[in-house]
Amino acid sequence: MWNNELKAAIEAGLKAKEKIMEIYNTLFDVEIKDDNSPVTLADKTADKMIREHLSKLFPDYAFLTEESEDDIRRLDNDHVWIVDPVDGTKDFVARDNEFTTNIALSYKNEIVVGIVIIPASDEYYYAIKGEGAFKVKGDIVTRIHVNDKVNDLTVLTSRFHVCQNELDMIEKHSDRIKNVKCFGSSIKACKIASGLAEISYRLSSGTKEWDTAAIQIIVEEAGGVFVKPNGERMFYNRKDVYNREGYIITNRKENILL
Repeated sequence: MWNNELKAAIEAGLKAKEKIMEIYNTLFDVEIKDDNSPVTLADKTADKMIREHLSKLFPDYAFLTEESEDDIRRLDNDHVWIVDPVDGTKDFVARDNEFTTNIALSYKNEIVVGIVIIPASDEYYYAIKGEGAFKVKGDIVTRIHVNDKVNDLTVLTSRFHVCQNELDMIEKHSDRIKNVKCFGSSIKACKIASGLAEISYRLSSGTKEWDTAAIQIIVEEAGGVFVKPNGERMFYNRKDVYNREGYIITNRKENILL
């Protein structure tokens, strides 16, 4: 049902990827926004490119993106593109290659399409609601699925945003959590969706809808769990775009360790 939107989102993301990497491989300036987060020309240019590409194909769809002013009229639109042009700008600035481009489509507050592109590699991930999750590497498309581990678990933490609550939770469950690895941006969710790890915590209020929309559908369509700490699923195109309670990603519900 959503194949045209998926195709357009992938086209937009791959087009933006080229410009992102062009800027990445030059000397670029870093600005600090009002919320104390960094922004670069790559964020702004990719945001504009993605919006322009998608709006031409779907002129009636609304947008919620990190680098554009929020038009609250989106709340009255069933179809909303939710975009983070460069998720992991701190990783982009640190030149660690672990940043992504995230594009999702919300339909009546539910994510129905999501893609995560890793610009510094030849990989991207995508999902359509009810049709599974997939990894594309070069010309090879592979359906991905979480693993079924409940012991000897690997938790993935952020390079720049890990908080003490998350470290305390890992220590609390050290009987089952045996490995801790760091990855940037949405790569953590993609690793879990691919069966390469089991848990990722974000127990702070710093993320927004565009940080989670695409990865939620990829994790869920891969058979995983993506919930608030209270166990509720997250819905989208909200008036308050902050994920104030944080979230937990796991391979299965038995691993929601709090």
